[in-house]
Amino acid sequence: MFEASVYLNRRKALLERMSSLMTGDKGVAVFLGNVDAAMNYRGNDYKFRQDSSFLYFWGVDEPSFAAVLDLDSGDECLYGNDVDIDDIIWMGPQPSVASKGELIGCKATAPLAEFDKVVAQAVSAGRPVHFLPPARYYNTMKLSSLTGVAFESVRKVAPMDVDSGRHASEELVKAVVSLRLIKEQCEIDEIDKACDLGYLMHTEARRGCKPGVLEQEIVGRMEGITLSKGWGVSFTTILSQNGETLHNHSHHQIITPGRLLVVDAGAESNTHYASDFTRTYPCSGKFTTKQREIYDIVQQANDLAFSLTKPGTSYWDVHCATVRYMLEQLKALDFVRGDVDEMVAAGISGLFMPHGLGHNMGMDVHDMEDLGENYVGYGDERQRSPLLGMGNLRMARNLKPGHIVTDEPGIYFIPALIEQWKREGTDKGFVNYAKLADYYDFGGIRLEDDVLVTPEGARRLGSRRLPITSADVEDVMANE
Repeated sequence: MFEASVYLNRRKALLERMSSLMTGDKGVAVFLGNVDAAMNYRGNDYKFRQDSSFLYFWGVDEPSFAAVLDLDSGDECLYGNDVDIDDIIWMGPQPSVASKGELIGCKATAPLAEFDKVVAQAVSAGRPVHFLPPARYYNTMKLSSLTGVAFESVRKVAPMDVDSGRHASEELVKAVVSLRLIKEQCEIDEIDKACDLGYLMHTEARRGCKPGVLEQEIVGRMEGITLSKGWGVSFTTILSQNGETLHNHSHHQIITPGRLLVVDAGAESNTHYASDFTRTYPCSGKFTTKQREIYDIVQQANDLAFSLTKPGTSYWDVHCATVRYMLEQLKALDFVRGDVDEMVAAGISGLFMPHGLGHNMGMDVHDMEDLGENYVGYGDERQRSPLLGMGNLRMARNLKPGHIVTDEPGIYFIPALIEQWKREGTDKGFVNYAKLADYYDFGGIRLEDDVLVTPEGARRLGSRRLPITSADVEDVMANE
């Protein structure tokens, strides 16, 4: 938890942003924290994780809290229940709700049941009730019950004057996104810490990449580090020798000489800020000639993207420049033939890199994507591309100091996708399928760093960068 002034200033800024977006009765903004969720029976719950937007503005990292911010008067209230003797028996004495309010600069607190009444009164009075699209089903059902919005519409986002506000508030989404996109120094410090923790878990992964080792054993040791020094993983660990499957969460294989191991994993700090790194390791400790050729292209593309990342440049343009470079190098190896600019325009890079260059990162590893990926990564600046790869770019905005993005180019050889393009002629004659025939068992390579946009340009987050050049990777693996 940060100082009380941090949360107070965030709520003040939110009031100002909402005032700039609305006229007349602005209504109330309601925030639901998460609740405990039973894993298989009540009392045996999944590990609790607070809703990130609630945590951002209200700071209370405990279940069953809510809050209301009156956008006209500026009044605010934190709602939660003090413990009773039954709770104390199982949990011990707990700080009061009022004392928790003091920690976040909120003087007004009330029992949780009062939250329902306040929302009902606002609805009855015809005031706009702004809420964010909820990620969890309990909060979806709760908001539907409180506001009368149909369950299937609670996650729909639209301006409040559309359909009488029977949906989540676009105004609130835009205001929250505008605030959370630009990280404060206290947040940057926490992400640096999460990246240092991510460095340790990836170091453990690299050390564990030895022939004969079960992938699951490596994952267990990695995730143990995050639990011993932080909250845990920031997303489900991707570790696989089938790196051509972009989000491969299966860890059942034995490390086998001659293959590549893709490790995409991140740590979450105790303050709930994320890291997200990817490295690709030769399971033999040394790259084959084929592996090194492709690996070096991806590594150089990673460095190119970083060099282009600076204020005033759009991440769309950084993505385009990066995939153009990769296509140039793939052309030199005879994977593709023809004019590279025409290939970029036709989306040919999507065959080799079906994902975007990166995404926003912060309190969520894909920051705020529960609020709508286009609101976060595009805003009103650009329309999303329909092309594979280009269309999967999650961050395309013009970069500003305080943005935190991932830089994660990759090259993959996905047999099913290659066969589909060949069958349907999607490649428009640019792809040399005879060359690709020898790469169906190659897998994939992805290399990812976390990057802060600074006034001068950019810096990689964390106090140390994981080894990334093919020579450095081989050297460090030989000495571990």
